[in-house]
Amino acid sequence: MSMEISGNYKDYKNEYLERAQTEQDKVKRTSQEQRAEDKSEGVPIPKDEYISSEKSSSKPSGLYRLGQDENGNPKVMYDDPKRAAKAKDVQPKEEPAKQAEKCTTNTDNVDREIEKLKEEKKQLEQQIKAAAGDKEKAKVLEKKLAQIEGQLSQKDNDTYRRQNAVIS
Repeated sequence: MSMEISGNYKDYKNEYLERAQTEQDKVKRTSQEQRAEDKSEGVPIPKDEYISSEKSSSKPSGLYRLGQDENGNPKVMYDDPKRAAKAKDVQPKEEPAKQAEKCTTNTDNVDREIEKLKEEKKQLEQQIKAAAGDKEKAKVLEKKLAQIEGQLSQKDNDTYRRQNAVIS
């Protein structure tokens, strides 16, 4: 089955298209008439425009900047020029400059204690080798050696040094 379409599409009329075009024309005419009326009244229409700071004779009305609050959280700060002008008139008393405090951490005592334990460990190991024949004495010395090794494992680390350091 074949179908043939005859007719010229240029001659085809669309009523909706015609209505839309006439309405657009009406809107254009009314907006032009309103502009003409506004001009005839002599009242300028307020518009936003950019004026560079070089051309502008007045100072800015206020400045915003990013700052921090008491807890260190970010906060937008407003610098009011009126308040700044008042602050310039009334000069605050100058506070003496605070000197930076210097803290030193001394771990010499802890280091000496650890070195002493290491020396004791070496001596006990030598005594154990010397007392190889006497089993009871060797057991007592091994017990002391185990205690000293336990103390060394607790004290020979950075955490213990920080906790027992002298801060001045």
